[in-house]
Amino acid sequence: MVQRSRQWHEKLPFALLGYRTSVGATPYLLVYGAEAVIPAKVEITSLRIIAEAKIDDDEWVKTRLEQLSLIDEKRLVVVCHGQMYQKRKARAYNKKVHPRKFEVGQLVLKRILPHQAEAKGKFAPNWQGPFMVTRVLPNDALYLTDIKGKCVDMTINCDAIKRYYV
Repeated sequence: MVQRSRQWHEKLPFALLGYRTSVGATPYLLVYGAEAVIPAKVEITSLRIIAEAKIDDDEWVKTRLEQLSLIDEKRLVVVCHGQMYQKRKARAYNKKVHPRKFEVGQLVLKRILPHQAEAKGKFAPNWQGPFMVTRVLPNDALYLTDIKGKCVDMTINCDAIKRYYV
């Protein structure tokens, strides 16, 4: 075995080989003498659980039919809870969001993103500009032009823009 605890990584391939090539024997079975039963298998009874509990066939069929009849109701409850959760999250998000409307002729600053060539490090400015909005497109897209008109039109998303106040 391992003489020092720092050498466990050297013996790991041998342990994995033994685990992957053994048929029907898991480490849990070898250590504790019984297979591990996950909580879902206890609630949704499997053949092994039924055999250990020694439940009659008639009783098992009756409980299984009851469970099957309740599945549709459980699905509806889960769907309703999911929809209520989504509505609560949307309400909380929309409460904090302040929509921004840009108009033609407004002065704005453009965010310098880390992957752009203008990003020069930690202490470099995060915004560049000012730019002028020349056209507003649907879905919060803007056409920007340099104030002096030198720069050609560039399309940018509204999320990377903020108003510039002189």
